[in-house]
Amino acid sequence: MRSPLPKILPLLALLTALVAPSVAAAEETPLPESDYAVRRACSEPPPGFASCLALQLVPLTREAKRHTHPLGMARRAGGARPHVPSPKSGAFGLRPQDLHSVYGLPATAPSAQTIAIVDAYNDPNAEADLKSYSEEFGLPLCTKANGCFSQVSQKAGAPLPFPETTAELEALWESPLKEEKEEAEEIAGWGTEISLDIETAHATCQSCHILLVEANNPANENLIAAETRAETLGATVISNSWGTSEGFIEPSSDQHAPFNDPGIVITASAGDDGFRNWAAPRAGERNVTSYPASSPHVVSVGGTRLASLIGGTWQGETVWNGSGAGGGGCSVVFTAPAWQQQAADWGAVGCASKRSVADVSADADPYTGVAVRDTDAPHRLCETKYEEEEELHTVAGWCTYGGTSLASPIVASTFALAGGANNVAQPAQTLYSNLRSTPSRFHDVTVGSNGKCASFDFETGLSNCTQAEEAAASCSSTLACQAAPGYDGPTGVGTPNGVLGFEPNGAPSEPAPPPSEARFVIVPNVTSSSPTVAPTPQPPVLTGLVLTAPAVNAVLWRHRPRRSQIAFSFLLTLPANVRATLVRRVRSHGRTRWVAVGATITLDAHGGRTVKRLSGNHRLSPGFYRLTVTVAGGKTQFIAFNVH
Repeated sequence: MRSPLPKILPLLALLTALVAPSVAAAEETPLPESDYAVRRACSEPPPGFASCLALQLVPLTREAKRHTHPLGMARRAGGARPHVPSPKSGAFGLRPQDLHSVYGLPATAPSAQTIAIVDAYNDPNAEADLKSYSEEFGLPLCTKANGCFSQVSQKAGAPLPFPETTAELEALWESPLKEEKEEAEEIAGWGTEISLDIETAHATCQSCHILLVEANNPANENLIAAETRAETLGATVISNSWGTSEGFIEPSSDQHAPFNDPGIVITASAGDDGFRNWAAPRAGERNVTSYPASSPHVVSVGGTRLASLIGGTWQGETVWNGSGAGGGGCSVVFTAPAWQQQAADWGAVGCASKRSVADVSADADPYTGVAVRDTDAPHRLCETKYEEEEELHTVAGWCTYGGTSLASPIVASTFALAGGANNVAQPAQTLYSNLRSTPSRFHDVTVGSNGKCASFDFETGLSNCTQAEEAAASCSSTLACQAAPGYDGPTGVGTPNGVLGFEPNGAPSEPAPPPSEARFVIVPNVTSSSPTVAPTPQPPVLTGLVLTAPAVNAVLWRHRPRRSQIAFSFLLTLPANVRATLVRRVRSHGRTRWVAVGATITLDAHGGRTVKRLSGNHRLSPGFYRLTVTVAGGKTQFIAFNVH
């Protein structure tokens, strides 16, 4: 549906112009969506790593570069367009006052609240960008000096991650090596993600302390370490605008569950590739639900597309599906908490006893995105050039972003505005309790689907399939992937309508069963997008062969790893005898052949997940390897990897 590079979507127009009451000016007609493209801030991650979930709206035409946003937010002052597009006028997307107006939110919290943002790498410009953002929109300054902003690493006492300065990143960006340029692009993408997260959080809750916790890199283990650090530093709310495949976790673990911290609100983006990631660029990332959004301990946040804001009020939302799609789906790992299964229409969701994503939702479509201040000098993601009266003009440091990376900090900040968890062990339970008692506390999103569609409507930028067609193709016409009154998978209980839906309503809290959380061990992806469990096939079928996270790290980062460090995981439908063989490609006399490295191992594998390690301590020489796993009487799967 998208590629990491800008992809033109030849589309016409959104409905009408956004008009905020604080700006007395005439409305503008939105530009055609064909004037824009959408690009990912972060690339698709390798196994064992996560990706940020921010999407940039990229202007393509001269008019779009002057106007920059298709919702018609740039205003005419006295009938004349401002010479330079202004974030304050809305030229780069939704402003703080627009978020407050559309969702009916106050500006400050009733008590002291700390919103932690967990991201990867260091953004040397984070504080300066947040200060510029606040000054542009007249918000209270949020800096280290006044105690509003903090920036720490994943480990106490450790320096901030790379890059320490913008110059370090620029040197990497200018390297002649392709690998270093790609690394610079990835770091810059996470830097923009940081800007989106901290600025959205401050825009929504202007009295909240913002705590930025930076992981060394997007490896799952490092993001988990950053999550734990945020909890130990006293965060009352934590927002996670990143996700990894649910196939990377093992549910039955005795290790500490990083997202199971009762009394802290933890939000997680549901993803940008639709129901069970059907639109992910790589096949290996599809047919899975995103984690940590699938964890029953978090508030999972889906994505919507705002309708026009006539007079600054909420005019409706639909499920986001077009230039990206809100993530979600039925977990194959976690059981749905009791309070989710007690939703009035739970039986129509189609997840049986499994966890459904999402719990709640907010604006995520980049075409209805927010203005972001980001001064990443070497990458220049946020730089717009256009010609006006034969002169070249540049607007640097401002751009438009969406994705469920936007939705997560909106919801996290709304919880903060409501006073945080308010002594509720699992804050998501508050949402479902309010849906049962007072559904008007949410904007009910009843139109749309995040299900699969093979084409799009070039006139609207949305899915070219009907909601029924999307639902039939993806979730067997259940509510797991289509909107409906009340609870549904793509949007959960709905979107904020003030803060009352995020405050306990006095109803007794139902005890939730303690679902097992996870340590990061790569396990197989599920090959079916159906939310129901299919009958066990015959004979035994082996699927989802992957290296475990420690094995990936050994292959990527260690010189000549030992054979015993090569561990793998797979899913088996029935108990069976399984053989595993490691071979290395060798070229001699102009011909290529495969040579066994160590002995073949044989094991009696049980049904379900199996994790196994090769034997032998001799080190692997540099070269190209293939690990082949064969089930007796069945087919063979293999993993190919390089040792450097």
